[in-house]
Amino acid sequence: QVQLVESGGGLVQAGGSLRLSCGASSKIFTINHMAWYRQAPEKQREFVATISPSRRTNYADSVKGRFTISRVNANNTVYLQMNSLKPEDTAVYFCNVGVREDDYQYWGQGAQVTVSS
Repeated sequence: QVQLVESGGGLVQAGGSLRLSCGASSKIFTINHMAWYRQAPEKQREFVATISPSRRTNYADSVKGRFTISRVNANNTVYLQMNSLKPEDTAVYFCNVGVREDDYQYWGQGAQVTVSS
């Protein structure tokens, strides 16, 4: 019902920057919140940032001041600009989308981000 396509990610040195993007499409539902989560090896998936349709944002303490989430409502695309990257940011990053019509959460396929020290 909702298709998500992630892009971006890769390998970067500590202190570098990367940008992730995620495009959402649906013929049935209205996209509501958009968010990013991440999962490091042998750890549970954790919240990174979220943005509402009105562009109200919320961040995990670990990324505040370094990451910026943004969205383009016209094409339901969400971005995550990651600056001052640290080795502990290494993880698979997942796009997460909610819709207005129900409580189901949709997930992207994941994008690997690796930060070398």
